[in-house]
Amino acid sequence: MPDTPPPHIAQTAPYKVELEAGKTYFWCACGQSRTQPFCDGSHKGTAFTPTRLVAEESRTAFLCGCKHSAKAPFCDGSHKSL
Repeated sequence: MPDTPPPHIAQTAPYKVELEAGKTYFWCACGQSRTQPFCDGSHKGTAFTPTRLVAEESRTAFLCGCKHSAKAPFCDGSHKSL
């Protein structure tokens, strides 16, 4: 089985987004989406799949832009070591 390549680094900072309670979002895990930080289907044909996020409450969130967070889809500061 071939090794999965690392995700593309969309940006080296988190995306500040407003989440709406009860709404479902799909966070881009491959880094190729043109609608960052959300999935646009660019991962098709790769080993990547988007991460489903259902907002429990309306709030501001910081979603990972480097695609290396251990707490994906949320930023954990991993971009600081890239």
